[in-house]
Amino acid sequence: MKIVLAPDSFKESLSALQVAESLENGFKQVFPDAEYVKVPMADGGEGTTQSLVDATGGRIITKTVTGPLGEKVEAFFGILGNETTAIIEMAAASGLYLVPSEKRNPLVTTTRGTGELIAAALEHNIDHIIIGIGGSATNDGGAGMASALGARFLDKNGQKLEDGGGFLSSLAAIDLSHLDSRLAGVKIEVACDVDNPLIGPKGASAIFGPQKGATPEIVHQLDENLAHYAAVIERELGIKIAEVPGAGAAGGLGGGLLAFMQADLKRGVDIVIEATRLSELVADADLVLTGEGKIDSQTIFGKNPIGVAKTAKKHGVPVIAIAGNAASDSDVVHEHGIDAVFSIIPGVISLQEAFQNAEEYVERTARNIAVVWGMK
Repeated sequence: MKIVLAPDSFKESLSALQVAESLENGFKQVFPDAEYVKVPMADGGEGTTQSLVDATGGRIITKTVTGPLGEKVEAFFGILGNETTAIIEMAAASGLYLVPSEKRNPLVTTTRGTGELIAAALEHNIDHIIIGIGGSATNDGGAGMASALGARFLDKNGQKLEDGGGFLSSLAAIDLSHLDSRLAGVKIEVACDVDNPLIGPKGASAIFGPQKGATPEIVHQLDENLAHYAAVIERELGIKIAEVPGAGAAGGLGGGLLAFMQADLKRGVDIVIEATRLSELVADADLVLTGEGKIDSQTIFGKNPIGVAKTAKKHGVPVIAIAGNAASDSDVVHEHGIDAVFSIIPGVISLQEAFQNAEEYVERTARNIAVVWGMK
């Protein structure tokens, strides 16, 4: 018997690998001789680097880079087991969690550190970079990121602009003559699960600016600045990014990656499924176990368990999911490839207790699933 264990993390509790290990421990109590293949999953957001490194036998590399406010921060990126692919979470260098709430100001925050992580990854002779762009503190359209890689953003006097979305209104010219030449030989994929355009009422500034500290006045200013930025990019580079779905992700970093690196914007779960070779691994499996912290009606909209289930169903493999919280509206997932859903929670308990004992609860639930599976 071959069982593929492909869960997402249980946020604030267990990493995807820890969930997979607990599932294995529970199933082994019933099927000790089965073959277990652990494939920690993620969706491009927090934890994606660790999950892909764990899934492929890769490694984490730490790097001191420029933080959102220009300070130095300890960030990280991953090199996957194939040694040719790097995985970067922009939040590690430019994330909102790095900025105290009282200091959040998207007029000045920068993606420069994300560019520095890309430059550091290029030192490892990779030919493929995956970038997760959720959780940003920034609204600079990726200008800081591109600057760190050699791009020059100039005002009408030929002077370099300061970092931050508040200065893009002064942009007059873009010089890419010194952009890192190594980028030309690298495929860049962006894990982007939002379809917001760069500008407008559904754009980067209007939708995500307030959580980054923007007042209504600042939102208006940032939106006008990004519109000007997009116009200069179109004039100088011949690339239109203002209305592209996903260009508004991470304060416009999606648009910057499109403009300066010809990146492909994809759903995070699809990128992870491809990078982990999940389809190949489940092709001859007898059962796939997946899961995440909460499974509900929103799970069907691009969340990891559904991506795993659809991959398994291509090969006719049954799929069982576990969750910390299997909501009352979770039945809809049965129409999208998940055959059964089990909650790991044993009764009415506090959230703290659920977090503290999650490993035990996953293992116990897996053991019970295995017993039922053995009766079929």
